[in-house]
Amino acid sequence: MSEIEGIEAWVWTNNLALNRKKTPEIVFRNSRRKRLVSPPPPMVDIERVTTLKILGVTITNTLSTSEHVCEDKSCAQTQYALRILRAHGLSDSGLHAVFRSVAVVKITYASSVWSGFVIKRDEQQIDAFLRRNEKCGFCQTDLPSFQELCDTADEQLLNKILHNKHHLLQFLLPPPSAASQSFNLLRRQHSQLLSQHTGHLMDS
Repeated sequence: MSEIEGIEAWVWTNNLALNRKKTPEIVFRNSRRKRLVSPPPPMVDIERVTTLKILGVTITNTLSTSEHVCEDKSCAQTQYALRILRAHGLSDSGLHAVFRSVAVVKITYASSVWSGFVIKRDEQQIDAFLRRNEKCGFCQTDLPSFQELCDTADEQLLNKILHNKHHLLQFLLPPPSAASQSFNLLRRQHSQLLSQHTGHLMDS
């Protein structure tokens, strides 16, 4: 309750209002631990949920993104729209552009946040979806795999962080110290330090 009261105080200070009926609570837990930890009892006026959509990304209380991947597979609706566009005379290059700007963008939306949690089965399902559209001619034959698309998105995000000193994530990549430079054994595309290991949640 003290945490909620602190949030409400911040909200009021910023001339806003906290609607408790629209404020869900999610308690994250480590699914790898065998010993179960009992969470605190739920509050009366705030619903406790096991899945939560944050800025368009659906996560569960075990930091799984399987439900988010299942939602992304609803891009199959795009196939119907592409068939209609093809029937009305849209060229192959136009179909490819539409698929890239609609389906691929939706699949890879915020992938730098959640792609690390994707299990192999979900990754294979996304790749199968991409290959089906490739066979139908809705996308180019050299479309990268899901993992390659995510790697490209990660590189683009990293470059934005490195070249913008005001970037919100700059603090996660501090400049290297003299001691760390002597142990730089691997070649990489930046000279910054990675965040310190503080636990499983930080790794995630």
